[in-house]
Amino acid sequence: MKRLSFALIVVLLRTLSVLPYKFVARLGMVVGTALYALPSRRKQIVQVNLRLCFPEKTSRERQKLARAHFRHVVRSYLERGIQWFGSAQSIQDIVQIESKIDLHDDTAPPTIFMGFHFVGIEVGCMLYSTHLPVASLYTRMSNTALCDLAKRQRGRFGAEMIERATSARKIVGLLRSGKPVMLAADMDQGVDNSVFVPFFGVPACTLTAVSRLAKLGRARVVPFVTEVLPNCQGYKLTIFEPLADFPSASDVVDAHRMNAFLEEQVVKFPEQYYWVHRRFKHRPPGMASVY
Repeated sequence: MKRLSFALIVVLLRTLSVLPYKFVARLGMVVGTALYALPSRRKQIVQVNLRLCFPEKTSRERQKLARAHFRHVVRSYLERGIQWFGSAQSIQDIVQIESKIDLHDDTAPPTIFMGFHFVGIEVGCMLYSTHLPVASLYTRMSNTALCDLAKRQRGRFGAEMIERATSARKIVGLLRSGKPVMLAADMDQGVDNSVFVPFFGVPACTLTAVSRLAKLGRARVVPFVTEVLPNCQGYKLTIFEPLADFPSASDVVDAHRMNAFLEEQVVKFPEQYYWVHRRFKHRPPGMASVY
């Protein structure tokens, strides 16, 4: 049964990869709307996250935002077909890039590209890999076959895929060799190597990996965000200026700054942030679970 399910997923994604992009995008929005009408665990998680992070909004406003988010999430799943099986040109055709730094500067210091889990993060990373060498950290999925497929397809344009659990020594070696490393540290991965700092005023278990790797690799930290453009016009990858005075002497201060920067981006297009993730899965001692 697992083999059959995996085969069907591959067939579906390959089929979607050859269909017109706007058709796939619109289909995803329709399916997302339909799925939001059904009771689900993910729907409940989205609603809890939005209630915690946007208490000033009315219930009607949060429901509207949650519905829009479901549409974006499901759309992003269907667009994996283009991202995983489409050509480099097909990805370049749907992603604009705006960079505040010179991406071709041979004298640039070691660089960590710090991403965030907006629904477009994957296509932004893949677009970058069609132009320049990069290593990208990933988290292993429980489904081995699907994980191997994702790793292979995400790295098919030359990106070096590095499992998040690998040794810091290897990542530091890549940085010092001049290869940029892309990673995202805005999800709850457990209390080890994490600190609790506010995210929209709610204590969030936040990884300190960015600070530690930047210190070890003597690297600058450059944030990036991929935004879904309106009217099925594709995506925009924005690469920002390096964070000033980062890392600091304090992992807690750095984690505060990471979350503050992320908040600034989320409020621009809140429906595109990955609210289906249990961002507040772990809680500080004495605080009750919210899910």
